[in-house]
Amino acid sequence: MRKKEILQTEKSIALIKQTFAAKLSEALNLYPISSPMLVNEGTGINDDLNGVEKAVSFPVKFLSTNVVIVHSLAKWKRIRLQELELPLYEGILTDMRAIRADEDYSPIHSIYVDQWDWELRIAPHNRCLSYLKAIVRHIYQALRETEAMVWQELQIEPILPEAISFIQAEQLLQLYPTLSPKEREQAIVKEHKAVFIVGVGHPLSNGVPHDSRASDYDDWSTATEDGYRGLNGDLLVWHPVLEQAVELSSMGIRVDQATLLHQLALTQTSSRMNLLYHQLVIQDQVPLSIGGGIGQSRLCMFLLRKQHIGEVQVSLWPTEVQAQAAQQQIQLL
Repeated sequence: MRKKEILQTEKSIALIKQTFAAKLSEALNLYPISSPMLVNEGTGINDDLNGVEKAVSFPVKFLSTNVVIVHSLAKWKRIRLQELELPLYEGILTDMRAIRADEDYSPIHSIYVDQWDWELRIAPHNRCLSYLKAIVRHIYQALRETEAMVWQELQIEPILPEAISFIQAEQLLQLYPTLSPKEREQAIVKEHKAVFIVGVGHPLSNGVPHDSRASDYDDWSTATEDGYRGLNGDLLVWHPVLEQAVELSSMGIRVDQATLLHQLALTQTSSRMNLLYHQLVIQDQVPLSIGGGIGQSRLCMFLLRKQHIGEVQVSLWPTEVQAQAAQQQIQLL
């Protein structure tokens, strides 16, 4: 790729990020804020993702405890909502930068993570499936409006369907009972092009969750009005160049006191309830909220039809990945 093309890609990345952040903020009534890359270890504030990934930890000479580089800001944002004293239906949006050292590399995975982390204050009666779906539709509309801008400015033809499809993880299992969770995602997203899978984390009828979720941020156990469980999920789109499903967002209604205690018990992690963050939730000292992360590089990769996430972000790659990219004439930034 010539230098001019690299600079054009960088310009396009900046345009997409600026446009989507503005559209999302407008749709969900979010304020842009600053956020940390480091938090104190042992507070329970860092996102545990699937509950097994190990955060990058190191000592700081003027602190008595280690600090960790964040995985995401899923729990930090609720604390910040309280500190900012935001009213109902107002929220925050921040550029999150993280290192996930245990991440496996692939064309859509990197140890460097950049995403929009957002959180919105809600009322108790909003803790339901219909409200989750309404918020997902707002996010999806912001995606489509950004895609329309890309068509206007860069002449990359829009491919997102007019409406996003919803399916519960248990329904997806019943639809494709012989397939693995990732294979089920591939099948449903290939058919509908944009899908939100509801209820990620709770064991399904086969005894296995669609995907793992930590016990202390998303509510994946509450019974819903359609007879299933979970007030969270993943938003996926079909990438036409890679010919595979790509997850753009993981999000959900956050745990309240009762749900947190229930999910800690289900996952046999009740020892965490004495951590700072967990005590704030148990004592009702943080707002009820809905929130999530939306991958910045993933979105740019999808909208610009790139084959590798390294084409839209600077990260570290094994020698063999760099060699393969060069052979395929893929320019890693």
